[in-house]
Amino acid sequence: MKAIRIHETGGPEVLRYEDVPVPKLREGEALIRLKAIGVNFIDIYQRSGLYPMPLPFVPGSEGAGVVEDVAPGSSEVKRGDRVAYTNVLGSYAEYIAAPAWRLVPIPHELDFTVAAAAMLQGMTAHYLTHSTYPVRQGTFALVHAAAGGVGALLVQMAKQRGARVIATVSSEEKAGIAREAGADDVIMYMRENFEEVVKRITETAGVQVVYDSVGKDTFDRGLNCLALRGTMVLYGQASGPVPPIDLRVLNAKGSLFVTRPSLHHYTHTRGELLDRAGDVLSWVRDGTLRIRIDRTLPLAEASAAHARLQGREALGKILLLPP
Repeated sequence: MKAIRIHETGGPEVLRYEDVPVPKLREGEALIRLKAIGVNFIDIYQRSGLYPMPLPFVPGSEGAGVVEDVAPGSSEVKRGDRVAYTNVLGSYAEYIAAPAWRLVPIPHELDFTVAAAAMLQGMTAHYLTHSTYPVRQGTFALVHAAAGGVGALLVQMAKQRGARVIATVSSEEKAGIAREAGADDVIMYMRENFEEVVKRITETAGVQVVYDSVGKDTFDRGLNCLALRGTMVLYGQASGPVPPIDLRVLNAKGSLFVTRPSLHHYTHTRGELLDRAGDVLSWVRDGTLRIRIDRTLPLAEASAAHARLQGREALGKILLLPP
């Protein structure tokens, strides 16, 4: 089969399109012929070496396709099922052997590209707004990178739960996307000091929660935007990792909370996985949640997909399509 492999860490150019063996199933696994593959920032972190991985490896952790074979001990799916998954390494390929318990059914009304696009980013927005900091009516929430894949979904879900959402973006085009998602206030952080604008909007009180996927460039000022006992949810680091923080700072700024969550810990059981994925995919199916797809590219062009995502040019989800 064709796959992308990484033999050494570095820039997008280290992504090699190669022939590799079709994976052999182990107990509890299912073989999926992939139809669409999601591209995510974690792929870039692993490719660059920020998240060290054994070399060589096939990157990618999200996809959708059809079950072609099932190993003994796999009762969750059967041949011919249309399924999607996330948090399974090795997705930049024609086939993947995935733990059967990680596979979720795709509603018949959804195609493979939309299902693949919804999994990681949709469930991330779900756990952030429903579990990490449960947004409710009247919550003030600051969402950075609000036109990105997760950001736009965060805005939609926070609004559905009654929040007033303040969004930060880098361009007029992205401002339009954030407003379309439902943001009440949009800050162009290249032109305005978002800390000052947030304080003005909230009449100096601050927001109850900051959802930050940018990291180094926004973290410190984000802390200054929080209300008393507010929560900083750092779920990414597009601009680089946040330096170590003196915990006394959290006390001085108002007994703040900081958390660094990951989707894996919020889909730790099959029951929780099916609940979150079921919510997200059903909302996409009925139009309650809108998925924006930036573009689809052939699997062989994975390096171009990484360059676009890393350059923060993407206006939604980037997907790779196997041959």
